[in-house]
Amino acid sequence: MSDVTRILSAIEQGDPSAADQLLPLVYDELRKLAAARLAQEKPGQTLQATALVHEAYVRLVGSGEAAVPDKPHWDNRRHFFAAAAEAMRRILVDNARRKGSRKHGGGWQRRDLDADALAAAERNLDLLTLDEALRRLAEHDPLKAKLVELRYFAGLTGAQAAAVLGISASSADRHWVYTRAWLRRELGFGIEC
Repeated sequence: MSDVTRILSAIEQGDPSAADQLLPLVYDELRKLAAARLAQEKPGQTLQATALVHEAYVRLVGSGEAAVPDKPHWDNRRHFFAAAAEAMRRILVDNARRKGSRKHGGGWQRRDLDADALAAAERNLDLLTLDEALRRLAEHDPLKAKLVELRYFAGLTGAQAAAVLGISASSADRHWVYTRAWLRRELGFGIEC
């Protein structure tokens, strides 16, 4: 009697440690079986051989925490691997049914995204209009107008602009929120930095 057959017999007897002893002996063969099954699947299969092996093993033998409800019976090593192949087939069929269901996108066609179609249309910012708005802003709040110049034209971050202006970063952030809203009202659209 081989080790695998002896351990299978121990599993049938209800020995809880036998399942842990079996996996190292059969794992490589189960992995090859799973890889062969998955190679026959359509491209785009997301199930991997390792996951298939583990799921089939748990269905056949159970895990330490949960035993299989019906006591398994295998005559020998060949019988066990035949049962493993059947379990893998059922898992793949269940997976295919799940993917085919409407809830999981069944019937939908995959399409490649066109990056150009996704890009937002650029606004042609009229610099003369922006300059005029900044002049009006500077008349009543020169600090905020300078903040826009530093953020928008010089490309500084909020913290960098705050350091140049000699104000705190939180004050610069508050001024920036106000100024963007003011410019949105004046220009009809906002500016981003």
